[in-house]
Amino acid sequence: MSTSTPEITIDPIGCTGCESCAEVCPECFAMQDGTGLAVVREPLPDPIPDCLNEAIICCPTQCIHVEYPPESTS
Repeated sequence: MSTSTPEITIDPIGCTGCESCAEVCPECFAMQDGTGLAVVREPLPDPIPDCLNEAIICCPTQCIHVEYPPESTS
């Protein structure tokens, strides 16, 4: 597993359940039964697919957040 796997979060207050992220990047996102909101799939694929960036751009409320761990110098 790569040490540069990002932490992806979705703001549940901002998510409108539009399904854009799950349609664009089903490898990383799914729609949650019951709430209809997007969730991050676990485990994330390694390597992270290129569609992640497209999903972030497509999100109409910009509620997808990605944090990459700092680069290791050792």
